[in-house]
Amino acid sequence: MTEESSCSTCSDSSCSAKTRQPGEQDSEFLERQAVTSRMCQIKHKLVVLSGKGGVGKSTAAVNLATSLAMAGKKVGLLDIDIHGPSIPKLLHIENAPVTGSDTTLDPVKIGDNLWVMSIGLLLHGKDEAVIWRGPMKYNAIKQFLKDVTWGELDYLLVDSPPGTGDEPLSVVQLLGDPEGAIIVTTPQDLALQDVRRSIMFCRQLNLPVYGVIENMSGFICPHCHERTNIFGSGGGEAMAADMKVPFLGSIPIEPDVVSSSDEGTPVVRAHPHSETALAFKRIVRKMLDPELKEAAERPIEKKEKGESMKIAIPMAQGALSLHFGHCEQFAIFEVDAENKKILGKQLLTPPPHEPGSLPRWLHQQQADVIITGGMGAMAQSLFAQNGIKVITGATAQPPEQVVQAFLDDSLQTGANVCDH
Repeated sequence: MTEESSCSTCSDSSCSAKTRQPGEQDSEFLERQAVTSRMCQIKHKLVVLSGKGGVGKSTAAVNLATSLAMAGKKVGLLDIDIHGPSIPKLLHIENAPVTGSDTTLDPVKIGDNLWVMSIGLLLHGKDEAVIWRGPMKYNAIKQFLKDVTWGELDYLLVDSPPGTGDEPLSVVQLLGDPEGAIIVTTPQDLALQDVRRSIMFCRQLNLPVYGVIENMSGFICPHCHERTNIFGSGGGEAMAADMKVPFLGSIPIEPDVVSSSDEGTPVVRAHPHSETALAFKRIVRKMLDPELKEAAERPIEKKEKGESMKIAIPMAQGALSLHFGHCEQFAIFEVDAENKKILGKQLLTPPPHEPGSLPRWLHQQQADVIITGGMGAMAQSLFAQNGIKVITGATAQPPEQVVQAFLDDSLQTGANVCDH
């Protein structure tokens, strides 16, 4: 065995798969090369994490993967929850046969664009328990990356078990260069404390935080469609801002999520017009649109000490307008974010609402943030181009209350009421 070995995947001589690492045995070198060869055919590799169990992480992973596949992307979904694999049940593929050869495994294909692999597909029965220590779990994850014939994919989503133990640590090390981690939480403080630990886990491993998703953010009544914040709302977004990581969006609770999950059909496919499905689609739009993703990544700037910022509130009948384009006036507040004080307020009549006019006009007014009930994806992109942070899902309250809640980090937001 020479110090260098050919790898047919690409011609990049600087690739780490080409060169043996110091002290690396022949078998280790070949295995690492095989993993790298598989993974370099995948454009975006994302690890789905949660600080604790019960926050809906696997449900989020399934619906994100399905939404990306429905958007025409080739997607792989790898379930590395060795002790509690739930992806096969959520996709109704518990009894799907796994094919392959002596040295490979073929992922189970769902539809045209989604490929899935899970330890749950390899168990003899649904009640079989996997009783493994760390090294065995590491080897299983390595086999899923090395031997599964993923092929060329746009996205690989890796659904990890809760916490910061063996499995997420192993997969981050084996993936080599994952694009980042999507962290799923619920709004209450108990879950958010664990999410902070997940973010620190990512930072210690130099794994970028791709974004935070707040799940179970308000219950939507199936009869009256009223929202009740059972676990609170907005905690995930406030935590993301505090930790200076991107916030991707909020997902409400709906009975349709439970029924579709039990039936093995993701809610984005079973109930595409539900609030939950629309929320997942908004998150996927951010993932696919560089400008929207950039806006999510851009934290709300708390200006230098002594420097004020401006917050724009669209108004109708004296309260926040649920859609910025239907407002009668804009209230522009100058605030001291550091001391959480409102310094002044202007009431301005906007120009006629034409595509792109309001983002440009508010940029001229030096607005840093706009808070509204709803805003479509194209408008969010235009505001991002004008350097204005968008916060959606606010309710029709007096504008002073909205701004003060924002300054106090207590602003509660729900679903984006506009999705066109």
